[in-house]
Amino acid sequence: MWPFIVGGAAVAVAIAKSVVDRWKEEERWEEEQKRLEEEEKKRLLDSGILEVDEMTGKEFERFLDVHFRNFGYGVTLTQDSQDYGADLILYKDGLKTVVQAKRSKNPVGIKAVQEVAGAVRHYKGNKGRVITNNRFTENAYNLAESNDIELWDRKRLIEFILTAKKCK
Repeated sequence: MWPFIVGGAAVAVAIAKSVVDRWKEEERWEEEQKRLEEEEKKRLLDSGILEVDEMTGKEFERFLDVHFRNFGYGVTLTQDSQDYGADLILYKDGLKTVVQAKRSKNPVGIKAVQEVAGAVRHYKGNKGRVITNNRFTENAYNLAESNDIELWDRKRLIEFILTAKKCK
């Protein structure tokens, strides 16, 4: 009976060691993920307009996310598909702003304005905004004005980036 008890204890110790090892491995993985997220956040905060020009659409959304958070906004990134025309929802001073992010090599037209105008209603926002690294077409400006949508073109985005860099 004595060998059976010793053998059972050895198995229990081995299982406990395995559980502890796995827990430590998961903890190291979580720490590594946090470190990588912080590096990514720093990279995005350090990016200028030339880096923005090379980003994917999703990277641009994340870029805006970390910058608006840096300015004290609450931010929700919408899902990748079926987002109803919104990429970010900003919360500050009791207002909800619905944002369409357009990182583009071409001028942005009325489609982005139409999408965010619908998204403002869908998300019950107070206002809408389209942000691009490019410029807007004249028709986009006309539609934005009649729908009370803010348009942030390349110049306004650069001002935002420079202000963010001064706040660091």
